[in-house]
Amino acid sequence: MTMDFDEIIDRQHTNAENTDGFRGYLFRDRPGLELPWRDEDLIRMWVADMEFGVAPVILDAIRARLDRRILGYTGIYDDRYFDAFRAWCRRHYDWELPREQICLSPGVVPALFLLTGLICEPEDAVLINTPAYCQFRRAAEYAERTLHCSPLTRSETGEFVVDYADFEARCADPRCKLVIWCNPHNPTGRVWRESELRRVAEIVERYGLWVISDEIHCDLLRQGQRHIPLGKVMPDYPKLITCMAPSKTFNLAGLGMSNVIIRDEALRKRYGSRDGIFGSVNPLSLAGVEAAYEQGEAWLEELRVYLDGNFRLLADFLAAELPEAEMYPAQATYLAWVRLGDCLPDVEDLSFFFAEKAGVLLEAGDGLFVGNARGYVRLNLAMPRALLQQGLERIRNAIRAHRAQTQNA
Repeated sequence: MTMDFDEIIDRQHTNAENTDGFRGYLFRDRPGLELPWRDEDLIRMWVADMEFGVAPVILDAIRARLDRRILGYTGIYDDRYFDAFRAWCRRHYDWELPREQICLSPGVVPALFLLTGLICEPEDAVLINTPAYCQFRRAAEYAERTLHCSPLTRSETGEFVVDYADFEARCADPRCKLVIWCNPHNPTGRVWRESELRRVAEIVERYGLWVISDEIHCDLLRQGQRHIPLGKVMPDYPKLITCMAPSKTFNLAGLGMSNVIIRDEALRKRYGSRDGIFGSVNPLSLAGVEAAYEQGEAWLEELRVYLDGNFRLLADFLAAELPEAEMYPAQATYLAWVRLGDCLPDVEDLSFFFAEKAGVLLEAGDGLFVGNARGYVRLNLAMPRALLQQGLERIRNAIRAHRAQTQNA
């Protein structure tokens, strides 16, 4: 490998949410929280960004743009960015996108918040599968719309699957207007097969629902996996919006640039008219993202190999050290969805427990994943292997110490 993914990079005091903002996100219900660990000694396995340095080709492009010395109001007035993104979709998903359907957003989450309010009337409901990324719930709450949940179930092999009968029953509810679909799924890491996507598509089309497909993790696949955009399965369905971004793929969340692919012309116009910064972009973001889509594939392939190794490390560690833990191998993302309910059956707040007892920051449970998540933790594995090993050992030691204390009580 040419990239050093083992390098440990100091992120303290960079105003990163990962290092400096975790209290307000993970522990908003515990104001003034003090932990028995220095912040710089915490192992951070929570928010979905990576502890890896950005690809050199991206940094070089940003530096070259800085050398132009003026950073004024910026938009996209030529085809280079759109050509780069469309070519990426052709190469990676064999998916052809019309240029006019591609809109921009500072992020997928702001787009979700805006689109939910544009699509749904006050009496309408939004449907999601659980466990779910908490911002799906917040999009409904922000728009003051009702949230409906269809829990994923487990197959005989332990794989997370859609309960199609429940999903269709909720889609058939006259109040249901919008489905927010996650492809690949966060937090379980499922890559949906074409047959699964077709069943979902048939149900959505049967009831004429709008669907937003959040595909932000689509490039972060295990080796041998293939992402199928919902847009390929529903090639002519006008009520589909697809969200993709370079933020997860290339660790560029702070650059604030995402793609929102809106087929319906009327909705595109409304989306543009309601977005106060529609069409404006950060000039450094534009330079970096163009470079990512044009030159970032080699870096991404090396990243995927490294992440596969981290997932193997986690699976081997759990099997040897915490056999009561349960993990179905994630087919995508750099996030592992691990059930620790049998390891700590008496612990309600797993996020606080591991922060306090292990010095490990992670996200857990129904509060952060909407529902159907009790006893589960989400572990971000996008970190140097030495840090991952240390974090897992701390988790194991905290569980063992708690067990010993409980048995002796």
